[in-house]
Parts: sequence; C-alpha cells; structure tokens
Amino acid sequence: MIKARLIFFSALVMLVGTAVALAQGEGTSGGSTSWFFPNLHIFAVAIAAFGGALGDGRAIAAACEGAARNPAAGGRIFTMLLLGLALIETLVLFTFLTLFISPAK
Repeated sequence: MIKARLIFFSALVMLVGTAVALAQGEGTSGGSTSWFFPNLHIFAVAIAAFGGALGDGRAIAAACEGAARNPAAGGRIFTMLLLGLALIETLVLFTFLTLFISPAK
C-alpha cells in the first residue's frame, strides 16, 4: 500500500512539475495557461485544500487521543490543537489567495 501511494504521489509531482514547466507560453511573461493544463492555479488550490483537510483530520485525531490518554492535559492539548489548525488553514488560504493574485487570461 505504501509503495502504491509513493508511486501515485511521484507521478502526481511529475505531472504538476511538467505543467508548471509548460505553463509559460512563448513570448509571455508568467502566463498561467498552456495546452497541457490550462487551470494550474485552480488545481493548486484543490491540492492545498486536500492536504489541509488531511492535516486537520490527523491533528484532531491526535488531540482526541492525547486528551483520552491524559484528561488533565486537555486544556493545553486544545490550545495547541487550535494553534495547529489555524496554521494549517492559513496555508490553504494563502494558496487560495494566489488564485486571485495570479494573472488570469
């Protein structure tokens, strides 16, 4: 299962890297469209949201497990959980912000 996941993500990184390399057309400065993958920035937001959701899920699961093992530390765990979730969601929002900053054609 781990090898299949590694192969999948390696292929995904290769595809995204190729799309980024081909995104700039001839004679344009920083164009975001290409024949290979015309909406690369939208795909980047989707990947960021997917990764953020996975990170949120793992953080919440770890906080629940930590509070179940040591109920006295529940307040500190909750504080660290909120800080971690805020940082994870900030990364997703920054990626979403680049959708509006990037030049649309």
